[in-house]
Amino acid sequence: MSELLQFLFSGVTVGAVYALVALGFTIIYNASDVVNFAQGEFVMLGGMITVAGYAAGLPLPLAALAAIVLTASLGVAMNKLAIEPARGAPVVSLIIITIGASIFIQGAAQVLFGKQIHSFPAFSGDAPLRVAGATILPQSLWVIGGAVAVFVGLYLFFTRTLLGRAVLATSNNRLAAQLVGINTNYVMTLSFALSAGIGALAGVLATPITLTAYNVGIAFALKGFAGAMLGGMGNPKGALVGGFTIGLIEAMTAGYLSSTYKDAAAFVVILAVLFFMPQGLFGRKSTDRV
Repeated sequence: MSELLQFLFSGVTVGAVYALVALGFTIIYNASDVVNFAQGEFVMLGGMITVAGYAAGLPLPLAALAAIVLTASLGVAMNKLAIEPARGAPVVSLIIITIGASIFIQGAAQVLFGKQIHSFPAFSGDAPLRVAGATILPQSLWVIGGAVAVFVGLYLFFTRTLLGRAVLATSNNRLAAQLVGINTNYVMTLSFALSAGIGALAGVLATPITLTAYNVGIAFALKGFAGAMLGGMGNPKGALVGGFTIGLIEAMTAGYLSSTYKDAAAFVVILAVLFFMPQGLFGRKSTDRV
């Protein structure tokens, strides 16, 4: 029983990170119908910039805040310099642009931060908490709490604020939103800033546990994408559930089969969703009139 509980703790912790990445995918997809494969690099930058700021003498909270703000600014720059100029291009072309942006960010990070593996201290110490024979790190609670807090914050933003409803209107019908006076370009900019900021927050919360390096973004992007697809691309609730599910599947695979196969779990999920459940768990079924 304690062994199963340990795997559950591990799966929920890493699943919370994947859920945050999946939420980032969802925000951009809703605003533009684009799958942003640079989302994993935002996670990497959140951790790496915090490491650099902390090493430079900034207090850890200030270094983390600076990382989130700077990464959100990079998301805005990516939208302005790469996505907006290609507006009207086929969706596949926009996806390729995001892949190119991912490669560029990864290369720049390698030059700026080096190839070493980095970390910084946990927020509440490293002494594990014991629960029914299993242990969980205090930092894991920060990760899980952060994912839930972001989800609740986004829910309130989209349902209780005029700006949030403007984002939803743009995601439902961009042209109609423009016709009623919504500045859809601003909505796109805001969506990229939110997506990048959430990714950076995931990196800040996870780095004391998972460590970080210039090339960790690819894995986060693929697993976050798998979570978003499993939950239903474009559905925030689905992104949360899908991310946690991917984390649990990965932990159980590593625990009961072999850690060699844990990274394959996300790819198996992607294939299963594509073959058997293209809309995901919470995606809407749609029909086209021909």
